[in-house]
Amino acid sequence: MEMKPLHEGKLDRAQTLSNARQEAVYETISVTPVTRVIGVEVEGVDMTQPVADAQLGDLTQALANHNVLFFRDQPALTPKQQIDFARNFGPLHMHPAAATSDENPELFVIHTHGESFVNNGADWHTDVSCDAEPPLGTLLQIHRTPGSGGDTIFANMYAAYDALSDKMKSFLADCTAVHESEHAYRGRYADKGVDDDGKTFPESTHPVVRTHPVSGRQALYINETFTSRINGLTDGESDNLLRYLFQHMIRPEFQVRFQWRDNSVAFWDNRCTQHLAMWDYWPDERYGHRVTIGGDAPFYRAG
Repeated sequence: MEMKPLHEGKLDRAQTLSNARQEAVYETISVTPVTRVIGVEVEGVDMTQPVADAQLGDLTQALANHNVLFFRDQPALTPKQQIDFARNFGPLHMHPAAATSDENPELFVIHTHGESFVNNGADWHTDVSCDAEPPLGTLLQIHRTPGSGGDTIFANMYAAYDALSDKMKSFLADCTAVHESEHAYRGRYADKGVDDDGKTFPESTHPVVRTHPVSGRQALYINETFTSRINGLTDGESDNLLRYLFQHMIRPEFQVRFQWRDNSVAFWDNRCTQHLAMWDYWPDERYGHRVTIGGDAPFYRAG
């Protein structure tokens, strides 16, 4: 009997995903894969100018296909330019806990330095999954990078789902999970002048497997920052299954690591992507602006 290599199934799934990515054709942008599984560098976009419908369509499809888009050729965007560009993809999302300014309330300032005691995004997460309608995507430009370090790691939740056994996929298709934020947000932005005394932070229930509204593909939709339990299971069953899935989702073969340069831009799809911001540069400074696009309530549709 012919013996198959133990890794053959992994390679078949990875090749299928890679082929799907390579078959995508865009008319108004050029994309260069960073890895075979997740992330592309994009050329042909000027974020300081209005976006034509054809290019908006290409970018929308590329985001769904590749999880995260990287732009190396943008100038330092003004808050208005970044906000205007992000609005092409939908109404903007307002963060439920972070400090905002009266001038640009949609803008989330990312600023870590020698006196900081919190690094935004230091744990694996999908942005604000605790909301009833979590964000579609996030557009971040880092204006000042540290001398070394400060990378962001992104993980492909399509690939994490695809790598599960059929029995596990079948079980998770019927599962929902609670996403809480009290523990994540209470007091987190005190150093930015936020007084959250008496504030109620969002909590929502979402499917564990989410169907992407553009690509139609299934993606795991839980994360260690916000997901607290899987409904319908005992505490022990939920804790153990979440622990397994959290480790599974961040396997290296699902990841891309982005090394920022001054004014680099990353645009990631929160519906099928998780990320982690490394804080390996203290006491150096890292400064940038983030704008987040509103999304829809997650759903699961058997395909």
